[in-house]
Amino acid sequence: MFNSKYIQIRQKVNIIGSGIGGLSSAIRLASKGYEVTIFEKNNYPGGKLSEMHLGEFRFDKGPSLLTMPELITELSKLSPIETEFKYKKLETITHYFYEDGTNLKAFADINAFAKEVSIHLNEEESAVVKHLKKSKFYFESTADLFLHQSLHLIKNFINTKTLKGIFKLPQLGIFRTMHQQNSKTFKNQKTIQLFNRYATYNGSDPYKAPALLNIIPHLEFGQGAYIPEKGMHQITEHLVKLCENTGVQFRFNEQVETILLKNEKAIGIKSNGTNYFCDVVISDADIHTVYKKLLPQKYYPKKLLNQEKSSSAYVFYWGIKKEFKELGLHNILFSDNYKKEFEILFGKDAPYDDPTIYINITSKHCKEDAPEGSENWFVMVNVPHNENAEIPYKDTIRKNVITKINRILKTKIQDFIIEEQTLDPISIEQQTSSYGGSLYGNSSNNKFSAFLRHANFSSKIKSLYFVGGSVHPGGGIPLCLLSAKITSELISKREY
Repeated sequence: MFNSKYIQIRQKVNIIGSGIGGLSSAIRLASKGYEVTIFEKNNYPGGKLSEMHLGEFRFDKGPSLLTMPELITELSKLSPIETEFKYKKLETITHYFYEDGTNLKAFADINAFAKEVSIHLNEEESAVVKHLKKSKFYFESTADLFLHQSLHLIKNFINTKTLKGIFKLPQLGIFRTMHQQNSKTFKNQKTIQLFNRYATYNGSDPYKAPALLNIIPHLEFGQGAYIPEKGMHQITEHLVKLCENTGVQFRFNEQVETILLKNEKAIGIKSNGTNYFCDVVISDADIHTVYKKLLPQKYYPKKLLNQEKSSSAYVFYWGIKKEFKELGLHNILFSDNYKKEFEILFGKDAPYDDPTIYINITSKHCKEDAPEGSENWFVMVNVPHNENAEIPYKDTIRKNVITKINRILKTKIQDFIIEEQTLDPISIEQQTSSYGGSLYGNSSNNKFSAFLRHANFSSKIKSLYFVGGSVHPGGGIPLCLLSAKITSELISKREY
């Protein structure tokens, strides 16, 4: 329902970008009576969360895992027209494969998963359960402090919930790395590797990132991993529908050239040569792009933007004319030397030649995504964010990926590829304005990284706000949705 208290305001809001953060900000503000327009440089919405078709195959182009779906349901309730978001919980989250032939399934049920790890990796079941309980403790101790409010307003630090979170900081692993903590918890290097993998969920290095990132497994095992009924792009379609229901206007093929300023205040945007004035500007673009291209040099926060960037990705979209029964929706083929892989990932301009490979196959659940007897493979390798004019490893990465898949799955995958397209850091930057193709803005390879992300508002320019994966609270679908919630509340309450 529209809130009559806010309908009278009718202030104009211009949003740069139609990623998850931009769409959800628009829904929240439009439902309160703001006049909202989204400017999108592409001819489609969604940013990284878009889709593509190759022949008879459909692919989600980017994010492939849904957690905290209640944040989407919450947005649905703001619509004046009832619109249901349909999804289902996964019973098996991920299939893991190691070089020596070991493989196991990460069941959603914690006790079943602990037993699986005990059988295949010879770990104590109690160690797995204890680790996931600690992950839950991390989440419950930090959610109010880090996820549901701005970290950049002093008043947010003088309440009971926040103070409790601050007092627990010494217990939250910020003074040791994720790998150090996991090495103390588990005895098998394969188990350590499995849980170290969660650092990649925000493009970070488990050998540098704080142990607090062990909060991430709780989102899957404690709260649940899900898939929308029609694949991940259904999220974008649903949010666009909610935008339309609440009166949000879309302007596609609009390349924003600058944010208009007057007396240190944002008063609109210039797009395709035309000025569009408003009361509030929200940017859902990568923060680096905003400061480098849309604002005067004097506002450039050099120290913040010079922090280490998160990893990028190299993706192969393959239409496979075969079904692989041993694979599930989410699959990981691990590198045999994880530490070396991350040393190269964050130290050189090319990925490790024996990379960890992620394979997402939505046709396992969404049968219409591939013809009968076939599968749609989204094959991703973590690669460095790109600062070159071209991709230096373009000729070798496909060969390395195919060699590894063939070795671990004992197949000849090249014989079954009937459709193919790729996405690299350069094309990621071109399509989503993510600096160097960095998927999550700055990395979390710093114990204070949670406090070092850009605020959801500008401290120097009034009426300028930020959402998305490159600002607080971070990257990934749930955090982008939360960034929009935080920012929308700041705007509606005019707390800054």
